[in-house]
Amino acid sequence: MHRAITVFSAAFVLAASAFLLGNTAPGTAQEPNTASDTGGGTSPVRPYVMPDSGPFHPENIPVDNFAAIEAWMRSGHSDARSPSFSHWNDAGEIPPVCAVCHSGAGFRSFHGLDGSTPGVPEKPVPTGGVVDCATCHNPRLSEIKEVRLPSGIMHPVAGVEAACMTCHQGRAAGATVSNAIGERPADTSDPELSFINPHYATAAASWLGGYGAAGYHYPGKEYSDRFFHARPVASCTSCHDAHSLEVSTETCLTCHETGNPRDIRISRQSYDGSGDLNVGIRSDIEANAQRLMNMLISYSAKVAASPMVYDGHRHPYFFADANGDGAADLTDGKPVAYKAWTPRLLRAAYNWKLVTADPGIYAHNPHYALELLYDSIEDLAAPLDIDMAMLKLRR
Repeated sequence: MHRAITVFSAAFVLAASAFLLGNTAPGTAQEPNTASDTGGGTSPVRPYVMPDSGPFHPENIPVDNFAAIEAWMRSGHSDARSPSFSHWNDAGEIPPVCAVCHSGAGFRSFHGLDGSTPGVPEKPVPTGGVVDCATCHNPRLSEIKEVRLPSGIMHPVAGVEAACMTCHQGRAAGATVSNAIGERPADTSDPELSFINPHYATAAASWLGGYGAAGYHYPGKEYSDRFFHARPVASCTSCHDAHSLEVSTETCLTCHETGNPRDIRISRQSYDGSGDLNVGIRSDIEANAQRLMNMLISYSAKVAASPMVYDGHRHPYFFADANGDGAADLTDGKPVAYKAWTPRLLRAAYNWKLVTADPGIYAHNPHYALELLYDSIEDLAAPLDIDMAMLKLRR
């Protein structure tokens, strides 16, 4: 039996070989045959297989890091049409100080990753750039060991954290406000004062809290430092996908019952006076931020004697509203910037903008946000004759 199987197998192999050598399968080509065998005939044709005809399908070709590249392409960091990168398109160039974060080339120049001397680029940077791969994957990025914050603090960083901290720290700090108001009387308007903008997307500044000193710290008050959260949260990429920037909700579920950061309470007390503990801490922050804005508008009319209005779509955001109709005054069709700032109004408005400029501050550092809002509300309450106890707020 064994010998029979062996003979059959050998015969099958020989038959298959003869077929392949003597026949050409559809879609294959034959080699020209010019060689002769010893008998004067031609040697058997040896076929070779050609690829199937049809269009080239790149999606069928495996590419290393394809998923990461696709995620990045869908993120805000790659959106060249967004105001973050297109704001200067008409000018054709980005101012050096702005290019540091609004252009990959500007970022690399700032840190000397392109071989230049570290520092703000000497010349404007051409438009069209985004936060590209070379921004965060530059081999020299790991050489950056610390980043300077607007407060003057040198914060230690490691790896890609250098990129996050450089561009999400804002452009001002509480010290900026303190230096501007100096020893001026708290409730006296001064035309030399103007709104100080902490910028936007200030997540890193919020996360570092009192240690980073991004907010205006009222004398005699203590502020929560960096929000360390809990393991496994240790850096920006602990919660945010490095390429899509989306929040990894699975990280929240390590400790919380929900993966939606907006619904996480993180505290068993109410900070906004509502007493509602069934909503996320985000609700308390938003309520106190709205209360502070109402007080800013009220203070401008009753104490500074010059009503103002806020427009988040136009810089410098706060505008004169002499008739109190809720719309900015216009001169030659352009809104009139608010010029009746008092030290008290300026520092509270700065804190309000810092807290609201970080849409994720309820996760980055809710304690610091609530402290800044409470102290700003408390500072405005006195000249407005508002009883803080009646508001039932908590710090």
